[in-house]
Parts: sequence; structure tokens; C-alpha cells
Amino acid sequence: MAGDSILLAAVSLLSACQQTYFALQVGQARLKYKIAPPAVSGSPEFERIFRAHQNSLELYSIFIVILWMAGWYFNQVFATCLGLMYLYARHKYFWGYAEAADKRIAGFKLSLGILALMTVLAILGVASGFLDEYLDLHVAKKLRQPF
Repeated sequence: MAGDSILLAAVSLLSACQQTYFALQVGQARLKYKIAPPAVSGSPEFERIFRAHQNSLELYSIFIVILWMAGWYFNQVFATCLGLMYLYARHKYFWGYAEAADKRIAGFKLSLGILALMTVLAILGVASGFLDEYLDLHVAKKLRQPF
């Protein structure tokens, strides 16, 4: 069973490491800019790093669910590739935001586009599985047959 989803597990583990890294960056910014918890405001530099982390956390649960659904029900390799691209986009977003608020846009748009594509793949995969299992309509098999 584990071998069937090892790529998805690897991307999930890498994404957890990324979130930990972002949290550590917030901690370092707290020290650098002397912002004691629980305060979340202070210098603009700290606030941008803090918001970049919070915004990444806000999409994290959605990313994990969609990654696994697209991987299990559509295609593990394709979902894994998109997952890695998403992690790159979030990295670009985080560091762009840390530098200047306007520099977050490219990473933000890229990550949302990847999430949207993975959502479509998850929906298609689940719908195909549902049609196959409960309505005996084998859409995926019919699409693979030569014309």
C-alpha cells in the first residue's frame, strides 16, 4: 500500500518541512525586529514575513487534500509534479512577500493556478471513479480506447 502513494507521501513530507522552515523564518524575524509573542505587528519587514507564513498556512490544508485526491484518483506522478511546482510557487511567494508586498504576486498567481488545476484533476478522478463504481460507466476506459 505504501508503495502505491510514496510520491505523494514524499511531497507531503517536503511540504511539511517547507511550512516548518517558514515558521522558523517568522521566529528569526521576531528576534531580529524585537517583536515579542503574541504580538503580530511591528516593523513592516516583520509583518510581511508573518503574513507570508500565515497566508501559506491558510492554503496548506487545501493543498494537502487536493494533492492526495488528485494523486489517488487521477494520476500520482502528475499530481506529484504539480505538488512540487506548488512548493516552488509558495517559496517564490514567501520570499517575494518578505522583500516587498508587490513581489508576492507572481508566486501567489502561480500557486493558485496550480491548486486550481489539481482541483480539476481531483474532481475528474473522483467523478470517473464514482461513475465506474456506482453507475457502471467506464469513462476512463472508453477514453483510452483507440477511435
